[in-house]
Amino acid sequence: MAVHILKSLIERKKLKRSVRLSRSRFGTVSIFIFLAIISIFMALPLFYAIIQSVKPLDEIFAYPPRFFVRNPTIDNFRQVFILSDNLWVPFTRYLFNSFLVSVAGTVIYVLFSTAAAYPLAKGKFSGKALMSQLVVLTLLFSAEVTTVPRYIIVAKLGLADTYGALILPYLAGTLGVFLVRQFILSSIPDSTLEAARIDGASEYRIFFTIILPSVKPAWLTLTILAFKDLWNSGSSAEFIYSENLKGLNAALASISTGGLGRTGAACAIAVLMMIPPILIFLYSQNSVMETMTHSGLK
Repeated sequence: MAVHILKSLIERKKLKRSVRLSRSRFGTVSIFIFLAIISIFMALPLFYAIIQSVKPLDEIFAYPPRFFVRNPTIDNFRQVFILSDNLWVPFTRYLFNSFLVSVAGTVIYVLFSTAAAYPLAKGKFSGKALMSQLVVLTLLFSAEVTTVPRYIIVAKLGLADTYGALILPYLAGTLGVFLVRQFILSSIPDSTLEAARIDGASEYRIFFTIILPSVKPAWLTLTILAFKDLWNSGSSAEFIYSENLKGLNAALASISTGGLGRTGAACAIAVLMMIPPILIFLYSQNSVMETMTHSGLK
């Protein structure tokens, strides 16, 4: 068996070496320049947000607007931390709420999505095709469409003004199920699962020892998407009323709505809120590309 696998790997390497692009050097350079221009264009909003956060007020309101900063300053960030000391609830409480909801919700969402995708991809039961179609159908609807029924369900369950009101509704999202299901279908052969069952492995063991490690790019992608959404859901006014349960973005939003004098602080807040999702994306960006390739999304 090992010899057969080794031969197949050698044949694949020979095939990759034999395949060469027929594109000319000019075509390669042209594509590189085109992609570089697109990348710069897409990075401009992020770069501009950082520039705005280090501008003094006179440059922020200058007309015509200037793209670059002449007198950079960190007073905007200093102002954010000074104002955060005057909040009703300690700043660390807001920070704890955001990280608790984001981390706990992300872990539960990834496990739920992967566990639901496994039987839809490899299971055999009646109604499987219908359930798979429903998963795809729900992707057509925006989350705002379900705001009212989501609030009614949360209120009836008695979860309003709790952490569960922020985590539980997000678990109903089907994008994660779709992505993991497509990844399982394209990357895990049935023969592997049958061999594990013949060896006496239970479905739970197959899930934790074969499925989860094999779909690591998929659940890393879900980690990015889920963390981003939950990180930005801390100020969900329809569910959270107590100030000590609100997230960091709710506190920073209240700081930034203090008039024109806090415009610089608002720009600094926007940069601070972007840091955690960007760090997670930088760590998992290769997995995102692999997942989109397997799932057929572009």
